[in-house]
Amino acid sequence: MLMDIIKSRLVNKDDKGYTSDLLGLMLEACAPEHEENQQQLSMDEIIAECKTFFFVGYDTTSHLLTWTMLMLSTHPDWQEKLREEVVTECSDKVPTSDMLNKLKLVNMFLLETLRLYSPVSLISRMAGSDLELSGIQVPKGTIIKILIAIIHRDKELWGEDADMFRPERFKNGVSKAAKHPNALLSFSSGPRSCIGQNFAMIEAKVVIAMILQRFSFTPSPKYVHVPTSVITLRPKFGLPMILKSLNV
Repeated sequence: MLMDIIKSRLVNKDDKGYTSDLLGLMLEACAPEHEENQQQLSMDEIIAECKTFFFVGYDTTSHLLTWTMLMLSTHPDWQEKLREEVVTECSDKVPTSDMLNKLKLVNMFLLETLRLYSPVSLISRMAGSDLELSGIQVPKGTIIKILIAIIHRDKELWGEDADMFRPERFKNGVSKAAKHPNALLSFSSGPRSCIGQNFAMIEAKVVIAMILQRFSFTPSPKYVHVPTSVITLRPKFGLPMILKSLNV
């Protein structure tokens, strides 16, 4: 599917290039004539990046929204708090960027959902050189698995209430929510952190705000809480819910 899209762009290139979207910019970097005939990206690298945006970006955001809906439905007090904030800042309108910036409680709620139900449970990194981690010698080339799910529930980092759902822990921002400023790793950290982090959070805020404007909801009695990791963390048996329209 990706190759069909790429081939179409290559065939339809004009004087303005491959268009100015992300794929177009990557194809420009792949062009043989780019900067003294040295390619900046190979076609395999472009395909890998496209896979990240087409699959990972869609799948992870989808599951973030799923877990957020579960947390809202099982914490009706927070559902009402967030609805009040959305109605105050957005009324019944589609949220604008200015409105989204004012949704502080929604942001805190999403971050706490990410902490307990991060769609990505672990990340891998390869040691670029020989190094030492807490007294352990790590040779260059070693694959290091970072267990996000365990770090996010570590009581030394988050306190004795680490297993509890408490959005207010993020009231002063991500860096002050735990004893280490980088304890929240849902989007990774550093130069290889998720390129779509800001977009994902904006997307999630818009969707949640528009649902809260229109519905109240509770979990269905048929829901069985079995989080399972299949590349991303998801409810094994889905998330059946009971929604009630607020506009009736």
